[in-house]
Amino acid sequence: MKVAKDHVVSFDYQVRNSRAELLDSSEGSGPMAYLHGYASIIPGLEKALEGRLAGDILDVVVAPEDAYGPRDERRKVEVPRSAFPADLEIRPGMRFHASGPHGTDHVVVVAIGADQITVDANHPLAGETLTFAVTIRDVRPATGEEISHGHAHRAGGCCGGHGHKHGDGECCGENHEHGDGECCGGHGGCGRH
Repeated sequence: MKVAKDHVVSFDYQVRNSRAELLDSSEGSGPMAYLHGYASIIPGLEKALEGRLAGDILDVVVAPEDAYGPRDERRKVEVPRSAFPADLEIRPGMRFHASGPHGTDHVVVVAIGADQITVDANHPLAGETLTFAVTIRDVRPATGEEISHGHAHRAGGCCGGHGHKHGDGECCGENHEHGDGECCGGHGGCGRH
């Protein structure tokens, strides 16, 4: 069966950056499953898997434009320290999910000043050319429920057994959460999260 829209594809992968550093791998967690044709994974990888078969092994190079986009220095902004909860110790590298007028951004604290905190809303892999080593393990027709939900389901149903993180307060007038958990078991290297 070929990879096509409305099919669930399971694959093992390794992803490396342009310096050949290993960024993520399915090793130890089992194959990643996604619903093809629903922007569940980065566009360049999804396009490369189109028409492939279970058992196919391929290397895919994905340019930033077809992955997480180019870096945009305008997405680094300073936020008043007073906008964060007073009892929260802010450290560089902390991640927040912030909801604003343009949707949800995933931001990382990059610098802390006396009165200002600099956050970066670029995806950590923005500007990176990514190389995937992929082995397709299975291709199957999606269920009606998977199609209506827009994502693949694991055994046990929709997101069964997967923890979701929810916002826990206000930051800069926006909801945020600590950490960077994935919804429905997405892998950071090839998922859209």
